[in-house]
Amino acid sequence: MSFSSSRLPFGGHEKFTFRQGWLKKGVDAIIENPHIFSQEDAFVTLGVGKNMAASIRYWVLALGLAQPIDNNPRSMKLSDLGLALLADGGWDPYLEDIGSLWLLHWQLASNQERGLVWYLAFSRYYDVEFRKPTLIEYLKTQLTQRGIETTEGMVEREFDVFIHTYVPVQNRKGDGEETLDCPLVDLNLIRPALGDTVYRFNVGAKPSLPAAVLGYALLRFLAEKSARQRTVTLDECIYSPGSPGQIFKLDENSAMAYMEELEILTNGALTLQETAGLRQVYIHSASPELGWELLREYYA
Repeated sequence: MSFSSSRLPFGGHEKFTFRQGWLKKGVDAIIENPHIFSQEDAFVTLGVGKNMAASIRYWVLALGLAQPIDNNPRSMKLSDLGLALLADGGWDPYLEDIGSLWLLHWQLASNQERGLVWYLAFSRYYDVEFRKPTLIEYLKTQLTQRGIETTEGMVEREFDVFIHTYVPVQNRKGDGEETLDCPLVDLNLIRPALGDTVYRFNVGAKPSLPAAVLGYALLRFLAEKSARQRTVTLDECIYSPGSPGQIFKLDENSAMAYMEELEILTNGALTLQETAGLRQVYIHSASPELGWELLREYYA
């Protein structure tokens, strides 16, 4: 998949991660006025600083909660997920359920356009530990291979926002929203290993990741494959770029346990079978509606 650099909104986050309450503000504002983000005083309506208002716009798009209307980047409508999850009376408007944070992480790290840096770091960088200069160099190479022009400063800014999506900010100064951590910090997906010079992906079991959210992600991942084939190896679901195993940083044992649970949750639409030492997932149905059904039942 390739994108022109003009389509990739690097810096659209204004160097902010999203904060608790921002996504709800953005969703409510779009429901009230689809053209809110084309207005100079959007930040007044949202009750945040001007740069923060631009950042909220970036995040509702990057997390797949809204989309431009007719390719007009300033007019937006909510996606089905944005409406179901965060509208008043929705599944979890204030993100009180940890499952919602896992769902948002999936939305971001599987977004190869607006979340490309997150996708590359989780899906295509295979070392468990990394230093800032190492990952920045890797990202620069990957972006160049995709024909995206970069500068050292741009990639460094993207890295800083990426890392603070998951790692609490150290040495805070000031007060107010600038000092708040991103809610995804609670997922504990990346840990500082040596102060803030070495970081480590937390690979293994994820006790707080609901099987329904994993199932939704897996069905999204399998949607394209299921049009051509009825089986995939378990390894593909764990190690392929863009797979739930990579994005949620699962190990084989936890992935196996999830598959066994999903066989029950999907009434056999997905089954795990082992023949001659090869573990395969049989896709009896991978319809998008099945993923929605898993989420509906979870939030019910």
